[in-house]
Amino acid sequence: MKRREILFAALLLPMALVAQPGMMMQPQPQRRQSMIDEQLQKLLVAETAITSLYVEDVDQAKLIESAIKGMLEELDPHSTYLTPEENDKSNETLMGSFDGIGVQFNMVEDTLFIVQPIPDGPSERAGILAGDRIVTVNDTAIAGVSMSQENIMKRLRGPRGTKVDLGIVRRGVDGLTHFTITRDKIPVNSVDAAYMISPGIGYIKVSNFGATTVEEFETKLRELQGNGLESLILDLQGNGGGFLMAAVGIANEFLNRDQLVVYTEGRRSPRSGFVADGNGRFRTGRLAVLIDEYSASASEIVSGAVQDWDRATIVGRRSFGKGLVQRPVELHDGSLIRLTVAKYYTPVGRCIQKPYGKDVDYGDDILERLHHGELTNRDSIHFPDSLKYNTMVQKRVVYGGGGIMPDVFVPLDTTRTNKYYRNLTAKNVVLQTAMQYTERNRRMLERRYKDFGSFNSGYEVGPDVLAMMLSKASDSKVEFNREEYEACLPIYRTQLKAMIARNLWGMNEYYQVIQSLDETVQRAVELLKTGQ
Repeated sequence: MKRREILFAALLLPMALVAQPGMMMQPQPQRRQSMIDEQLQKLLVAETAITSLYVEDVDQAKLIESAIKGMLEELDPHSTYLTPEENDKSNETLMGSFDGIGVQFNMVEDTLFIVQPIPDGPSERAGILAGDRIVTVNDTAIAGVSMSQENIMKRLRGPRGTKVDLGIVRRGVDGLTHFTITRDKIPVNSVDAAYMISPGIGYIKVSNFGATTVEEFETKLRELQGNGLESLILDLQGNGGGFLMAAVGIANEFLNRDQLVVYTEGRRSPRSGFVADGNGRFRTGRLAVLIDEYSASASEIVSGAVQDWDRATIVGRRSFGKGLVQRPVELHDGSLIRLTVAKYYTPVGRCIQKPYGKDVDYGDDILERLHHGELTNRDSIHFPDSLKYNTMVQKRVVYGGGGIMPDVFVPLDTTRTNKYYRNLTAKNVVLQTAMQYTERNRRMLERRYKDFGSFNSGYEVGPDVLAMMLSKASDSKVEFNREEYEACLPIYRTQLKAMIARNLWGMNEYYQVIQSLDETVQRAVELLKTGQ
């Protein structure tokens, strides 16, 4: 009989094996293996019973996936199961590339607007322009048909070398213009912006830690050093992490030879440390690292390392507290288990991981921080003496217990927004306004502002743009509130200008405008200017 049939027979004719007095005890390893076999048999019997006897047909694959997910849910918040599709999608950002047509885009209502074709990508080579609207893909309409963004992306992406026919609506051109594009490898950058924010002070924004992050960072750092870089702001706000070795590589840029970056340790994973090689390009200049409540994992490794070695000033708010090491376990169908095998520790021994378990509302931790005042008032943050550590060089007090606590606290300003602002944001009104305004006025803007410098110094959001925003807000059923609108008017103007800059040039220019609203960035500039 096959094993499945034997198990089914065991289900119908249960037998109890009870240890009798005087029976020989099994050696410990053998007994443990026997217990494991019994539990596996129990699981197989349950699965066999459900698929064989349940009143309705069941999807066996989904049943197995649910069992795997159920087991992982008993462990920790970051041990997870990914389907083959989820696994492929999750790898794109970290691996640094995917195959596609090469455009930055926004979905405005149900139309795909191209913000910028990626330089030297297949779309740019084919003649696609910023402001074009893709309305058909291989003669299938994707605009005006309520097609999901995921479905649209599936049609646009595909193996490199394959072709896709796009129907484009271009302002000033009647009818559809057709382009046949050969898909190619498209880079995914993790360094969003790099520029001189003030004389002698450079700014680099890293959005995640992927396969190409260190190379991108070094390229941008060299460019800034050529422009007179003396001090650096590394912005890791909102950076959810990524590859461990990318974090080690970035920390290596700032630390001296043999200085410990991070170590990992777990029940079945002996302590393993990673040290700097002494070849970093910015080991002496003044450094400020920006973090917030959404900076996690690899971001916390970098900020924890430079804080422990007294190499940088950490500015912002306590980071997320994700310090669990996942090992990928690939399954035969392309699905993946990310299993926690160890924890991350900073050089002085602080565990990065915040508490979790049945008595901890892990998913609402950020909301809880807001409610008890941690995000808005440093005085509301209290650590027991047992969580005190001393830094490696200056012996300053730093704290463990989950996440990285900044040296300079910058509160979340909840007074700058209101209900009307939140409703506009939820309806994507500001983004849609910037897209439509740029589409209608691109040629005029490009003639008037030959480069970003002239735009940044000379352009102001006028009444026409604000009227367009209010019209779109009304179309989106956002009830107008004059007092709340006027209270946030400086924010709207800056956001609109930043998004128009992005539409005309790119993310680097977007950040140069929007950073005027970021109090953490402004605080870091002040610290570096005054030498504090």
